[in-house]
Amino acid sequence: MKMKKALSVMLAAAMTMTLLVGCGGNSGSDSGSDTGSSTENSKEESSGDVFKIGGIGPVTGGAAVYGEAVKNGSELAVKEINEAGGINGVQIEMNYQDDEHDAEKAVNAYNTLKDWGMHALLGTVTSAPCVAVGEVSKDDNIFMLTPSGTAVECVQYDNAFRVCFSDPMQGLESAKYIGENGLAKKVAAIYDSSDVYSTGIYEAFVKEAENQDFEIVAAEAFTAEAKTDFSVQLQKAKDAGAELVFLPFYYTEASLVLKQAAGMSYNPIFFGCDGMDGILAVDGFDVDLANNLMFMSPFTPTSEDEAIQKFVKDYEEAYGSTPNQFAADAYDGMYAIKAAMEEKDITPDMSPSDICDAMKEAMVSITIDGVTAKGLTWEASGEPSKEPMVVKIQDGDYAVVE
Repeated sequence: MKMKKALSVMLAAAMTMTLLVGCGGNSGSDSGSDTGSSTENSKEESSGDVFKIGGIGPVTGGAAVYGEAVKNGSELAVKEINEAGGINGVQIEMNYQDDEHDAEKAVNAYNTLKDWGMHALLGTVTSAPCVAVGEVSKDDNIFMLTPSGTAVECVQYDNAFRVCFSDPMQGLESAKYIGENGLAKKVAAIYDSSDVYSTGIYEAFVKEAENQDFEIVAAEAFTAEAKTDFSVQLQKAKDAGAELVFLPFYYTEASLVLKQAAGMSYNPIFFGCDGMDGILAVDGFDVDLANNLMFMSPFTPTSEDEAIQKFVKDYEEAYGSTPNQFAADAYDGMYAIKAAMEEKDITPDMSPSDICDAMKEAMVSITIDGVTAKGLTWEASGEPSKEPMVVKIQDGDYAVVE
C-alpha cells in the first residue's frame, strides 16, 4: 500500500523543538522552577478563571531538539487560541517543565504541575518519561495527550491519548512501504535493544516483514552504553548483501551510522522513523551523507495546504526556524484539547478528575482539521486515526515522496 506523500521538517539552527520554549519567553512557573515557563497569563491571573495546561519534555540534554519543537508548537497554538477568545471565552495558561528525557525528572515535573493546579497535560514528549508520568496521572485521573510519545504503554490507561503514531504502527507501515514499493529484496535492521521506542518499532517491522516480498538478512542490536561505533553492525549488513538498512532510532546515532557507512564504502538505502527528524541540523554532520535517507513523518512543511502554509509562516516568524513534525503534533494537540473542552462545555472551576472524565468522552467524538492530518479523530484506545507518511532527503533538504 502506498503511503501518502510526506515531508518532515528541518530542525533548524536553534532546534526549537520542545513543548513550549519560544514564543512566550521564560516567565517561570508558579512553583518557581528554573526550567519551567508559563505563557499568556500572569501569576495573579492564574488564580482566576484560566485553563492551566501543563507541558513536560526535554528542553536540555540530548533530546532537547524534540522537546523544544513541541514546546514551540504548543505555545504558538496557545497564543492563537487566546487571541481568538480562548476556550469558550476562557484563556489558557501553559506551564512547561524540563524533564531532560529522564523518567524520574518527568514525574517530578508532573508533581510540580499538579501542585500548580494543572487541569490537563500536553505531554510528555519522549516515550520513557511519558510511560512514567502515565503511571501517576492515571491514579490522579488527570487527562494527558502526548504529542510524540510513541511507545504502546504511553496510552495504556484510559486517561491518555496521543497525536503521533505508535511504535508498532511505524514499524508495520515501514515494512509495508518497503515491500509494496519494491525498495529492496534484502534488508538489514540495526536497533537499540535498550530503548522501548526502538525495540517497539523493530519488533513490529520484523512481524510485518513476514508478509512482504523482502528478506531480513541481518538484525543487529546496540545499547545505550555502546552507541558510537556501528562498524560491526554495518559490516554484517554489508556482508549479508543488504540493499536497505532499517534504522528505528534517533537522529544523533543515525548521523554516526551514515558517516561510518560512508567510511566503509557501503551505500544502501537507509530507512528510518520519526526519530530521524533533526538529522540535518546535527552539529558538524555532513548533510550530503543523508541524501536518499527516508523516514516516517506525519507533517509536510512544504505542503500547499493553506493552514500548513500559515502554520509554517507563523512558526518561522516566531522562532526563526522551520517547524518539524514534533512542533506540528504539539500544535494539533493543543487544538484537540480546545475542541474536546468545548465539546463538553468544560470550565476551569471543575476538578482535574471531572475534566478528565469529560475529556475521555469528548476525544472519541471530536474531529479536527490539523496540520498533521485532515479529519483527525481518536479511538477510545487513545490512538489517532490518520494516514502515515514518508519523507526523503535529497540534496541536503527534505523532499516529497509521492
